[in-house]
Amino acid sequence: MTKTLSDADHARIASAIRAAEEKTAGEIYCVVARSSDSYFYPAAFFVTLAVMVVSLVAAFLLEYWWVSMRLPVFWAAVALALASCWLVLLLAPGIRMHFVPRRLRYLRAHDNALKQFLARNVHITAARTGVLVFVSLAERYAEVVADAGINAKVPQQTWNGIVAGLVDHARSGRLADGFVTAVAAVGVLLSEHFPRGAEDANELDDHLVEI
Repeated sequence: MTKTLSDADHARIASAIRAAEEKTAGEIYCVVARSSDSYFYPAAFFVTLAVMVVSLVAAFLLEYWWVSMRLPVFWAAVALALASCWLVLLLAPGIRMHFVPRRLRYLRAHDNALKQFLARNVHITAARTGVLVFVSLAERYAEVVADAGINAKVPQQTWNGIVAGLVDHARSGRLADGFVTAVAAVGVLLSEHFPRGAEDANELDDHLVEI
């Protein structure tokens, strides 16, 4: 699998995680996903809905203009249009996103963030102070998922500010810089509320994972 970020970018982000965790008992984990869903079925549903609406309008227009068309021929044309659209969606995954509402895209990306939070064991740190920094590129979505220990002490607006900065960096093609900045900001928050103790151990790997 081709990496989204270079080895040098991965090294920079890993270094930023280690630097942030030097001052805190908290743990930071980073994940970047190319996409959080294939979106074939949602796209096919909305395309099908659009084709049916267009077909209904066409039927009324044909009737209005007194154009005669046998019903089997009309529905065969509709079926051919549907099959052609589905084939395009199947062969060109990149266009599927354009037929899926933003709300659904964000919901799938959010669900993926929660899934990664659990799958990467960010939720089982000793003090419940794990934080996941997550980006899903296809949806242009970013999120910071914090465990109960830190989330109870940091208002949502603070996380939103970190996410906004990460999105701005990603939008301008500086994803690695965005992760480095976000990790540093999360590290400051963790160090304020959960300073590092003498016996604190590193519970999660200090790197970014691409999926």
